Amino acid sequence: MFCGMIGRKVGMMTLYDATGRVRPVTALELGPNRVTQIRTVERDGYSAVQVGFRHGPKRLTRPERGHLERAGIDDPLGALREFPLPEGAELAPGDELTVADISPGHYVSVSGVSKGRGFQGGVKRWGFRGGPKTHGQSDRHRAPGSVGAGTTPGKVWKGQKMAGRMGGRTDSQLNLLVVTTDPARNLIFVQGSVPGAPRGLIAVTPGRRGPLAGYEPPEPFAPPIASAPEPEPEAPVGAEDAESGGAPE
Repeated sequence: MFCGMIGRKVGMMTLYDATGRVRPVTALELGPNRVTQIRTVERDGYSAVQVGFRHGPKRLTRPERGHLERAGIDDPLGALREFPLPEGAELAPGDELTVADISPGHYVSVSGVSKGRGFQGGVKRWGFRGGPKTHGQSDRHRAPGSVGAGTTPGKVWKGQKMAGRMGGRTDSQLNLLVVTTDPARNLIFVQGSVPGAPRGLIAVTPGRRGPLAGYEPPEPFAPPIASAPEPEPEAPVGAEDAESGGAPE
């Protein structure tokens, strides 16, 4: 039962479903995840599952290593995340979660840290149109304009759209269609964009919409072809006789 997984963003590409409709997708590498802890109502006050993913630093602190050793995990799982545990789900510390639990045609929600843009003005940050380009307005083209009245309320309301730091925060994209999956490479392909830079950490949870009725996914990906060993070079004619010391007849 799919309750949530963490992974990394790979990039974007284009796929065609079985009906020939083009779908711009984002490739996400999910897992394999390992269950590191089970939260229970009796002990913790809520029900959840904690999963880990091999991302970030390869060397963990001693408390982090001890936490994983209690779950019987030797891999340095640098990223941990908790997800609500559905009723009836049977998971235990050490279990492995893969993309095989995600079916094409279902919807998922993806969250990640957006790209940091630094300090930006109102035009780029909020899409302001700026001031007029004529009548002597030589220095007001990208100015924000008025931010409030003077007498009433006599202040600037909290949350007013102004210049400031842009990006670098946790954003979520809800209800993205799972176009297809590639369990051999731990990949899923969701329709639409996902916040964050390539190789950025992301979390995937079940969507709030039901499966897409009548959806036909693309043809499944072929398994990766193992590289064949290179043939040994053939020995030149007469080489065996030369090594034995005899002359050819």
